[in-house]
Amino acid sequence: MEAVIERSNVWSAYQKVVRNGGAPGVDGLTVGSFKDWLKRHWPCVRAALLDGSYLPSEVRAVDIPKPSGGVRTLGIPTVLDRLIQQALLQVLQPIVEPTFSASSYGFRPGRSAHQALRAAKHYVQEGRAWVVDMDLEKFFDRVNHDILMSRVARHVDDERVLKLIRRYLEAGLMRDGVETARDQGTPQGGPLSPLLSNILLTDWDCELEKRGHAFCRYADDCNIYVRSEAAGQRVMAAMKVFLDERLKLQVNEAKSACATPWKRKFLGYTLTNAGGHIRLKVAPHSVARLTDRVRELLRQGRGRSLTHTIETLNPVLRGWIGYFQLSESKTVWKDLDGWLRRRLRCLLWRQAKTRPRRTALLRKRGLPEARAWHSGHNGHGPWWNSGASHMNQAFPKAFFDRL
Repeated sequence: MEAVIERSNVWSAYQKVVRNGGAPGVDGLTVGSFKDWLKRHWPCVRAALLDGSYLPSEVRAVDIPKPSGGVRTLGIPTVLDRLIQQALLQVLQPIVEPTFSASSYGFRPGRSAHQALRAAKHYVQEGRAWVVDMDLEKFFDRVNHDILMSRVARHVDDERVLKLIRRYLEAGLMRDGVETARDQGTPQGGPLSPLLSNILLTDWDCELEKRGHAFCRYADDCNIYVRSEAAGQRVMAAMKVFLDERLKLQVNEAKSACATPWKRKFLGYTLTNAGGHIRLKVAPHSVARLTDRVRELLRQGRGRSLTHTIETLNPVLRGWIGYFQLSESKTVWKDLDGWLRRRLRCLLWRQAKTRPRRTALLRKRGLPEARAWHSGHNGHGPWWNSGASHMNQAFPKAFFDRL
């Protein structure tokens, strides 16, 4: 515990928490107000951590929609508890990192989803043409506390630290003023949760390595690559038993399957096989999520200038393009570029609202008067007009490239 509350470690954790920002927890204390609060209260908090009497606050429940439907519940700790968890993380991570598998890529320093995807592609290129795609059923909600703490205790012998981690696991979930006790699960939202999940799932990694399997795991999403369907079915059956008996975890039957890689998605991508050439491609559901997000932003921007709308879109598009830069399909980029320009033309048409204003818009953009009048007075809707020749001529690709 002394290493956790050491001055330089706490200062580093504080800087990280402030950089990350985030919403307040159940006490309402914001990141902006935290510095002054900490100056007044840290001596008492530090003493409680040292003598093992510190009690974490409840976590605030926040539901966010999942891309696949339904909601995911995040547990937002107080800013103080985020600081303490971050300080714990900074001490524990260097201890446990060397014990993690090289095939584990999620929430680890120096590891990334892109590395996992490159490894997946490599395994398929080697001839492993079947994948056992395993998704754990409500993993973060069903982590067994006793099993997890027994794994943490392999690396930590300070009873104060072990007791504190268990208290974080058991901290109540506060929703609309009502507290719900927790006897299982580790809520997503705190700095410590991803590390704890990797500590627990290392048993699974070790079992797969002992059996000689090629696999990629990113948090609770694991793909195992095999050379035949029969082998895949055997692996699936064996892993279900292992996860149930050793870790008390269940496989999500609806989302798990043994199939060819081109029929499954992994971390937003899918693999394709074109004449023996294995390539990474953006999965269709990833494109659909982006287009849904763009539609929503454009709906919100109907009363704003085109420049402002593009400024709103750019961070979303840059983030998406950055993550999907491994895609080897040019078609996706070409189709998205054309679709996005048409969406912006549709926005411009809607903003003009009346036929005279639409005619004036087309004339301003250089269309002859007769054509501008005819096009501005047609009876078709905004989407049809956004793809029509008059809008393509008035707002060509070069127009948007300059914005």
